[in-house]
Amino acid sequence: MPKALPVIDTSAPVCCAPVASGPMSDDDALQIALRLKALADPARVKIVSYLFSSAAGEENSGELAAVLGLTESTVSHHLTQLRRAGLVVSDRRGMNVFHRVRPDALQALCVALDPNCCI
Repeated sequence: MPKALPVIDTSAPVCCAPVASGPMSDDDALQIALRLKALADPARVKIVSYLFSSAAGEENSGELAAVLGLTESTVSHHLTQLRRAGLVVSDRRGMNVFHRVRPDALQALCVALDPNCCI
């Protein structure tokens, strides 16, 4: 069984200077690595992709499970990892939980990897 990701501070999407700006501190490198680790699973990449392409901008767990061909518990596990990394936000509404991507977090991750990617 894979180890769970450590909990990271998601109050800011990514807190550090771009990788190309010079040597990083251990803490900054860890913050980026944990976010990349959260995306290092094909199911999680598909979840993020589907959430980005959703007409409503958000989807509930049941819809994600049906579209991706996964069980709801598997989708829930992956969403938990994406939430812990600060890449997805979830809101409970009645019996359903709706999920959406934090575009600012993904853009900040892109800028940290390549400061020229989003210009």
